Amino acid sequence: MSWKNQHGEELLFTSSKAIFKPPKAMRGGIPICFPQFGNCGLLEQHGFARNKVWTIDEIPPPLPPNDSNGKSFVDLILKPSSEELKFWPHSFEYRLRASLGSNGQLSLISRIRNVNGKPFTFSFAYHTYMSVSDISEVRVEGLETLDYLDNLFQRERYTEQGDALTFESEVDRVYLSCPNPVAVIDHGKKRTFVIRKDGLPDVVVWNPWDKKSKAIVDLGDEEYKHMLCVDGAVVENPITLKPGEEWMGRLEILVVASSFCSDHLDLQKVRF
Repeated sequence: MSWKNQHGEELLFTSSKAIFKPPKAMRGGIPICFPQFGNCGLLEQHGFARNKVWTIDEIPPPLPPNDSNGKSFVDLILKPSSEELKFWPHSFEYRLRASLGSNGQLSLISRIRNVNGKPFTFSFAYHTYMSVSDISEVRVEGLETLDYLDNLFQRERYTEQGDALTFESEVDRVYLSCPNPVAVIDHGKKRTFVIRKDGLPDVVVWNPWDKKSKAIVDLGDEEYKHMLCVDGAVVENPITLKPGEEWMGRLEILVVASSFCSDHLDLQKVRF
């Protein structure tokens, strides 16, 4: 729900009209979309994980030392209740580590294990709401030449032609098989979100713009100007886990200083 820099500035967006009472999902922060992203399935929009109460995982399986050393972290766990099993009859253990490095880097590591007697399939996303100065002052780099599915045109497949993505109207796209870091450059606040991911081939980019914002009950009419969702995701090719198998998906976000006159950001040289 909240991630701040060393100056106490909020880096994640949360709507002033967000509803904090279950079963309504909260509009903002980083909702976990599992076991379904969007409406591409039979479950509720974005699945049920984002609407559930998680518990502290007191004895999590070990992660590599670089995922622990020098970081503050919390381990959470989600298991299906009898209610979820009625409409998604698959037993799983979902472990989530959220950690903060000394440089302010936010890391989210998801481990999903099939403890069922049969395989199951899921799609996934970290639905990251970033706080921006003004959406018209933002550009996204790292998606050049990639194919994407455009949800505004019945999921038609297109190829990104620009050297960066800028915003002048509603955008709702799934960029496919993105191998590189992605940068969200906010000229107004002179800062850049650098996003790296592992196990998350796709990148979702969404801003509802003015008309759709007015139709979203838990989003202020003008709040679209101050938010942008850029998600590490698994959409095009869902994950199938056999009994006993585990999947891991990692998202890392670091905020670095940038300026309006900066050259193309060399994403490969940004040190995490």
